[in-house]
Amino acid sequence: MTPIAPHITAFFEERLPIERRASENTCDSYAYAFQLLLTFASKRLKAAPSRLALEQIDAPLVVDFLNDLETTRGNGPSSRNIRLAAIKSFMHFMEYRVPSAMEQFRRILAIPVKKTESRLVRHLTTEETQAILDPPDPTGWSGIRDRAMLHLCYAGALRVSELISLRLDDLKLQPQANVLIHGKGRKERCLPLWKTTTAALRAWLAVRRSPPVPELFVSMRGESLTRSGFEYILRKHVRTARQRSPSLATKRVSPHVLRHTCALTVLQATKDLRKVALWLGHAHMQTTEMYTRADASVKLEALESVMPPTLRSGRFKATDKLIASLTSGSFMRSGTAPK
Repeated sequence: MTPIAPHITAFFEERLPIERRASENTCDSYAYAFQLLLTFASKRLKAAPSRLALEQIDAPLVVDFLNDLETTRGNGPSSRNIRLAAIKSFMHFMEYRVPSAMEQFRRILAIPVKKTESRLVRHLTTEETQAILDPPDPTGWSGIRDRAMLHLCYAGALRVSELISLRLDDLKLQPQANVLIHGKGRKERCLPLWKTTTAALRAWLAVRRSPPVPELFVSMRGESLTRSGFEYILRKHVRTARQRSPSLATKRVSPHVLRHTCALTVLQATKDLRKVALWLGHAHMQTTEMYTRADASVKLEALESVMPPTLRSGRFKATDKLIASLTSGSFMRSGTAPK
C-alpha cells in the first residue's frame, strides 16, 4: 500500500505553486477540496487521514464523495465540479509518480462533470449601482477608502482577489490614469480609469498614510485588506443603499455582481464582445458570451432591423362535429360526446 500523505504534500508544496504557478486562491480551493475528501474517506474507511493509502482513493469512493457533497452538504453541481477538478489535477500529477496505479487514476479521470444550469448573470441597474457607490462618507478616512474601492471594483470589473492584491506601484495617475491588474491565471491587463474613479483614488492616496505594506488598500490597522474585509464593507454600504433603492432588497449583491454589471455596461456602450473580454481579462470568448444573453438591447436591435412576415387574418372554423363541440363548449355542458 502506498501512503497518500507524502504525495499530497508534494502536490501542494511543489506541483501547484512551483510547476503550475497556481494562484493562492486556487491552492486554497484545492486544499479545501482535499480536506473534505480525506475527512469523508477517513469516516468511510475508519482510518486517520494521515494513514490513508493511495489505493484506497479509488473511483467508487470519489463518486460516493461527490454524491455526499450534494446530499449531505447541499452543494450544487458547480461546487461538485470544482471539487472534482481538484481531485483530477492531483491524479494527473500522480500518473508520473506512481505509474503502477495508472488504471486507478484513469478511472477517476473518467468521472464526468455534472451539467449545470445556464442562468442569466445577475446584475444591477444604473440607479442601483449609483445607490451603492454613494453611501461612503467622503469626509472620513474609512469613507474615502471605501468610496475609492467601490468605484475601482466596479469601473475595472475586478474580482475580489484582483482588488485586494493591487499594489501602490500598479496605479499610475500620470499622464493617463490607469491601473495594472494581476488577473486570474497569471494574466495581466492594463485598464484606463474614469475621471471620477481617478478623483476618488487621489483622495484616498492623500489620506492613506504610509503603512508598511505594499497593497493599495489597507485596513484601519494599516494591514493588507482581506477578501472577507472587503465583502463586509460592501454589505455595509448595500444596507444603506437599500433605503434609497428599495429594489436592492430583492437582490444579493456581491463583488462579482459589480463585475457583471460593469461588463454589461461596456457591452451596451461598445456593442463589441471582444472589448468586454479584454476589459474582464477573459482568456476565451466563450466565457464572455454569457453577457449577450443578459443584454436585451442586442436582441432589440436585431428585432428592429428585421421586417417581420405578415399574417393572414382569419378565424378558425370547425368542420368536424367533435371539434365543433369542443370549440363551443357544448360537449362540456351536455356531458355527452357527439354521435
